[in-house]
Amino acid sequence: MADRLLARKVLETEAAAILALVDRLDARFDRAVQLLRQCNGRVIVTGMGKSGIICHKIAATLSSTGTPAFFLHPAEAIHGDLGVIRGDDVVVALSYSGETNELLQLLEPIRRLGAKLIAITGGPESTLAEAADVALDCSVTEEACPMNLAPTASTTAALAIGDALAMTLLVEKGFRQEDFANLHPGGKLGKRLMRVEALMHAGKQCPLVRADTPMRDVIYEMSSKGLGMACVVDADECLLGIITDGDLRRHMNRAAEILELTAGAIMTPDPVSVPRSTLAAEALNIMEQRKITSLVVADGDRQKRVAGVLHLHDLWRTEMF
Repeated sequence: MADRLLARKVLETEAAAILALVDRLDARFDRAVQLLRQCNGRVIVTGMGKSGIICHKIAATLSSTGTPAFFLHPAEAIHGDLGVIRGDDVVVALSYSGETNELLQLLEPIRRLGAKLIAITGGPESTLAEAADVALDCSVTEEACPMNLAPTASTTAALAIGDALAMTLLVEKGFRQEDFANLHPGGKLGKRLMRVEALMHAGKQCPLVRADTPMRDVIYEMSSKGLGMACVVDADECLLGIITDGDLRRHMNRAAEILELTAGAIMTPDPVSVPRSTLAAEALNIMEQRKITSLVVADGDRQKRVAGVLHLHDLWRTEMF
């Protein structure tokens, strides 16, 4: 029970540290976002010890949301790695005390090179804060450590400030879901953000029939392609309609006549379709909302030339959801 009480105290202390930052979002934060947005080079994030670990995460978040960034170890920087800093870069330096020696040794070279400096610090009157173009206050009233020693609430607050900067910058730059997809091709997230053109059945795998195709041939095409549907197209393979297994079942009460009909007589005209660039997650949402299992992928806004067919099983097979 005592362990849970301590854990609860840790979480409450760190949550309070983040909430306290809300009222500090002022013109300094706006200035920091402006410096990052106007950066023509890279964002270089630097810090020592636990702060350095937080810097790694901030740099990774910025990079994954459209702002080129990387971590620079300050001790390595003063021993030769300063060469990576250029005049059009923005340096984000993280030090809770604002007096970390390795960071202070970077101040003169940063100014000499002409790079801008954003400080994230718990010491708003520290040497680092005074030297920065803008300093963001991430001070906390106490650490979550029972001895008030180990960086806990302070590192959580600094991380939250970094996330706030990255997300605000994301919106300011107009970073879209499609841009996110381009930067995340791997893993489960990458699969969720795949475009339908990478998953669809195209070419000979795509079931296509003409409006005047006899139903015997339509049924054969549907069966051989195994998607439970066929696209009805004109001579230019532009979409006219679709025929699904459901359409066939609805006409089975006229079983004697159905084989004498053509695709055009059975098809559902103007079916829903999506462009090649549609994200897999968006396509799945459309299928679920419309309660359909196949989606036509088409090129063009008006004529809708059929590019392929996406089946619900294609989405589930990728293990993305």
